[in-house]
Amino acid sequence: MNIRFKITSALLGAIRADLHRPHRFAHERVGFIAAGLAAARDDLLILAREYRPLHDDEYLEDPSVGAMMSAAAIRRARQWAMDERAAIFHVHTHGGRGVPGFSGVDTRENAKFVPNFVSVAPHAVHGAIVLSDTAAFGQVWLGRAAAQPFIARFAEIGMPLRQWSAA
Repeated sequence: MNIRFKITSALLGAIRADLHRPHRFAHERVGFIAAGLAAARDDLLILAREYRPLHDDEYLEDPSVGAMMSAAAIRRARQWAMDERAAIFHVHTHGGRGVPGFSGVDTRENAKFVPNFVSVAPHAVHGAIVLSDTAAFGQVWLGRAAAQPFIARFAEIGMPLRQWSAA
């Protein structure tokens, strides 16, 4: 499956700015991107359309991770997926330059909570994305027990247009 993710420069800039804000105790910020989908044959196009950050009180104090979301944060995002019939992507940043990758903690935690989005909003795919300051990397859950392919190409729509391969 050829999976592509498109996002406007304005939305990506707003997300990066939000994710760089300090938090009282969390070492990093996280949020969720809602997206629309277009599919044909073996192609899936994901079109980012809105971002919602976690509220400050939705972070849990957990020194073993950079940021831990509360159950309330995940419920709020799942409700968003159901109400808006949206694909939802968890997003955070590792900073730096070049194509980032998921840490071991990211991989473990994504596998725990992303399938729950598929359960409540099976009309869409859902996933997780990690940003750097110049690129992104992501994974998609096609179903609760289905494959979880990586996003092959990202495109930042603006002037100039930027594209990168990530898988």
